Amino acid sequence: MSLKVNKISIIGAGSFGTAMAVVLGGKQYSVTIWAREEEVVDGINSNKYNPSYLSDVKLPESIQATHSLEEAIEDSDMVIFATPSHALREVAKKVKPSLSGKEIIVSVAKGIEKDSLMTPSQILVDVLEGSVLEDQIGVLTGPSHAEEVALLKPTTVVSAAYSKRVARIIQDTFMTSRFRVYLNNDIIGVEIGGAVKNIMAIAAGIVDGAELGDNAKAALMTRGLHEMKRMGAVLGASMDTFAGLTGMGDMIVTCTSQHSRNRFVGYNIGQGKTLAEITSGMNMVAEGVKTAESVCQWSKKHNVEMPITHAVYKVLFENIPPAEVVEDLMTRNPKEEKMI
Repeated sequence: MSLKVNKISIIGAGSFGTAMAVVLGGKQYSVTIWAREEEVVDGINSNKYNPSYLSDVKLPESIQATHSLEEAIEDSDMVIFATPSHALREVAKKVKPSLSGKEIIVSVAKGIEKDSLMTPSQILVDVLEGSVLEDQIGVLTGPSHAEEVALLKPTTVVSAAYSKRVARIIQDTFMTSRFRVYLNNDIIGVEIGGAVKNIMAIAAGIVDGAELGDNAKAALMTRGLHEMKRMGAVLGASMDTFAGLTGMGDMIVTCTSQHSRNRFVGYNIGQGKTLAEITSGMNMVAEGVKTAESVCQWSKKHNVEMPITHAVYKVLFENIPPAEVVEDLMTRNPKEEKMI
């Protein structure tokens, strides 16, 4: 590897950005977190705690925070975007003037941008053109709830990039005895998995909240994987990716875990609450809500059948009762089970 990473910038001080700071600070990197909120910056710098996210987790002494993007990025070797996917374009535009052009750029966001239908890495390639090369951009993704990563519970994720060199730099930078990183050369596949599984987690939460049973949940996750693979096939992904950590692995953890924000949204909808009621009380973003809208738009554009995605969209945005969409799914025309 031709780049030695010393200073790392994390753009975004939410749960996952904070968890990444724990991992990287534990490896003695110099880490600067950029945050909008004054109380977050002050809390990290004064007490080594983020008062808004993972507030009970002590941060390593090497972690600093700032309001200034320019200060956060100055002399950095790696810039990690830990912002929600729907805000990534706006934040990347603000970051761009401060980049020197030598940085490795890493996204940890999961989603598909509405209208452009781009993945997070594609958004970064688009916005940062002229400042950094496509080959300098990569992603870190997989089954990794921030709450467990920050407590150093064993976690395994995937590094993927537009160049194998950068994927290996990301792997080497993040790898610890508690945070294992595999390489994958299918960047579009790992990003599709990370996006679509959030939609399925909302559906899984609805199943749990409405007490529809384990049989229904098993079917949902299996057929959800099928929809993930259909999307991947159109976009040129490797089908093997969806049997791995960023496909079925991420699907399992997001559809079943108490930490899953997307499952939380679905569970409460299954219990009879409205989306507005649920999200008004949430401090964190459930990416699957906006991703359901984007992927539904994508599937219509490309004429790809994704019935669970469309069912979640109807529940979220058309206020169709969950019982009605379940009935529609169960009474569709008989079909063969196929791999794609």
